Amino acid sequence: MSGLDAIDRRLIAATQAGLPLVEAPYARIADDLGLGEAQVIDRLAAMQDSGVIRRIAIAPNHYALGMTANGMSVWDVDDAQASALGRQVGALDFVTHCYLRPRAPVWRYNLFAMLHGASRDEVEAKRAELRGLLGAACRADDILYSTRILKKTGLRLRGDG
Repeated sequence: MSGLDAIDRRLIAATQAGLPLVEAPYARIADDLGLGEAQVIDRLAAMQDSGVIRRIAIAPNHYALGMTANGMSVWDVDDAQASALGRQVGALDFVTHCYLRPRAPVWRYNLFAMLHGASRDEVEAKRAELRGLLGAACRADDILYSTRILKKTGLRLRGDG
């Protein structure tokens, strides 16, 4: 992560677990770091523009919202069409994560899409919709249902950097 100065690193450390749940979160962060609110906003925007930060977004707890059936759908999609189809799948409002991955010798799937629902029947209906979208480009699919949460955080910087 070269190109980050000490202020950027402090700003990442202050926000990596989430923004404070207050009326003016950027002002709170600015106060905590001894910066101006505009400086915090500008630096976060610059880090987003440079790709250091992908996005600033709300990450709801889907379990607390009643979405307790969660499955990573996996798809064996024609490689020539996988990128374009992956963008379409990722744009669906019910897909929370979508990835293209290289195939492995014992794993035929190259497109992954996380689906959530209040029941497995709801998730299966969403999976059927994806199957229809992928059409003939899809040779096979499966779904891996979550059974427990092992980790629920993103990347964290070490405190010594």
